[in-house]
Amino acid sequence: MLKAYKYRIYPTKEQMKFIKLHFGGCRFVYNWALEQKIKMYKQTQKSISRFDLQKILVREIKPSHDWLKKVNSQSLLSSLMNLESGFTKFFREKEGFPKFKSKKNPVQSFQIPQHYIVDFERGIVRLPKIGEVKAVFHRCFEGTPKTATVSKSHTGEYYISVLVNNEEELPKKQKFSEISTIGVNVGIKNFAILSTGERISYPKYFKNSLQREKVLQKRVSRKIKGSKNREKAKQKLTKLHKKISNQRNYFQHKLSFRLICENQAVALETLNVKGMTENHHLAQAIGDSAWSSFVTKLEYKAAWFGKTILKIGQLEQSTKICNNCGFHHSELTLKYREWECPACKTNHDSDINIAINIKKSSLQNQNLAVI
Repeated sequence: MLKAYKYRIYPTKEQMKFIKLHFGGCRFVYNWALEQKIKMYKQTQKSISRFDLQKILVREIKPSHDWLKKVNSQSLLSSLMNLESGFTKFFREKEGFPKFKSKKNPVQSFQIPQHYIVDFERGIVRLPKIGEVKAVFHRCFEGTPKTATVSKSHTGEYYISVLVNNEEELPKKQKFSEISTIGVNVGIKNFAILSTGERISYPKYFKNSLQREKVLQKRVSRKIKGSKNREKAKQKLTKLHKKISNQRNYFQHKLSFRLICENQAVALETLNVKGMTENHHLAQAIGDSAWSSFVTKLEYKAAWFGKTILKIGQLEQSTKICNNCGFHHSELTLKYREWECPACKTNHDSDINIAINIKKSSLQNQNLAVI
């Protein structure tokens, strides 16, 4: 089983120069390779392979660019592999054509496939061509280190992410039933409504920091472009965004861990988040909730613990159906948060009713009896 461990590193000024050189070298090779692929396809309607690009890089590009010799050669080759992966993903999913990397992007990274050393006792990471870099290890790992990724964040902090193979296999999926399954309905007023009737409120971190964000944004706009004061103002704004992101991630990690530990299966509804954000009245609240990120956390935690994620499609009617008798209330709209079923006279809370329907539909798709 592969797991990634991310640590903060503190390079010296001299080491920062070499790290910046690696960022630039890998970015240069990636952009060059992308340009070659586009040109080749326009001229011959064929794609040039990664191995052909690698030969050209070693025989022609590196000899004509002496500064590339100061960059770890394996990191440069990793850029070609990343580009190849980008094209593979593009052809499979039919979206997300690889883009050229910009020097102006504050987030930069490069990969080190091997020949690096993580020393927990001394608190250092030894990187090829860079040397020993001070690191803070908040936890250790056991297993075989694979690829390491050195990155720089928006706020100018440096990190190393180590991919580790712990030689363990993912646990087998545990059996689940109607009792051990929970339905989750994500919302805006409440982050999640469970089929048990529990409502999980969301602190709305971005909304609470919106006034401060507006003040910092105004300060940035008033500074002269290209000045040091503008860069300082942008750093303050970036730190606020990072704080909001950290708060949101912490909340989602706690909630996803709790749902996975307490249940054998979690039922969710597939949502068209991209389409929903086109409504400018709801876009900010939906973006602040970050539903897609929450689902991702649920999925990989479920794989770690042998639990199951059940999903129902977008076309399945979970909003207008009575969970008691199955009556379809076609005239029901979103403005009705409580309603009475015309058939069985059951009073429904709209959000809880949806969560129960999500659970029932997902279990029926699995051919399990629902009582």
